[in-house]
Amino acid sequence: MRIYYPDEQALQALRGSNIELILDVAKETLSSLTNANEATNWVNKYVTPYTQDVKIKYITVGNEIHPSDNEAQSILPALQNIQNAISSANLQDQIKVSIAIDMSLIGKSYPPNDGVFSDQAKSYIQPIIDFLVSSGAPLLANVYPYFAYIGDKQSISLDYALFKQQGNNDVGYQNLFDAQLDSVYAALEKVGGSNVKIIVSESGWPSAGEDSATTDNAKTYYTNLINHVKSGNGTPKRPGAIETYLFAMFDENQKTGAATEQHFGVFNPDKSPKYQINFN
Repeated sequence: MRIYYPDEQALQALRGSNIELILDVAKETLSSLTNANEATNWVNKYVTPYTQDVKIKYITVGNEIHPSDNEAQSILPALQNIQNAISSANLQDQIKVSIAIDMSLIGKSYPPNDGVFSDQAKSYIQPIIDFLVSSGAPLLANVYPYFAYIGDKQSISLDYALFKQQGNNDVGYQNLFDAQLDSVYAALEKVGGSNVKIIVSESGWPSAGEDSATTDNAKTYYTNLINHVKSGNGTPKRPGAIETYLFAMFDENQKTGAATEQHFGVFNPDKSPKYQINFN
């Protein structure tokens, strides 16, 4: 499970559940964590009281922060301060500290082996990757074939985006998810992050709001994604199961932005299931 800020009711509810958790720092809090004392206070309030019976696995210090964002300059010091606070609490083996990126930081993504961080992103991401290498933490990446497909329907087929394509394309890929993921792995290799593992911290398909956003397509995407990441086949670059988080549990009927943004949930806002998917 992933929560995007330290919701104490959610943390209480997770006690004893055995559910592994990605815990995000709220975007509004990032700049304050450049102060080491504030970072220690944050860990002492939201992490250490729960670690006995909540399985906090990752702390995400920034979700989809771009190099031009005001928060960008806060990310590295906040990462370092949270890491130091985690280590002081002797939790460094239990909890890894990282960030979550989106695909916009990748300057070139195709063919996947040519994946590279954009010139603008490189100076921002390089010291962060160095931090992840030194701490042994993974990089979290939000991977959405839907957005890539919508942005380039001339060259991307719906079957390729929905894991329905038969056979590999000319660069050895059968689905867009693997191609996107491997382009990030290729980009990591070019900045000294060959040993950094990627956790897919979001992936999903909207069921309404725009072209190709249908309940059937959403169900197909989630069903095939679950089967693929659990299969152990992995990507052409990295065989093995892919730790992946579905976005999202519930439709967000008050979310602003594109119409699709309200329709990524597996459940409706009234908690009824939108369609049946199976994790077994």
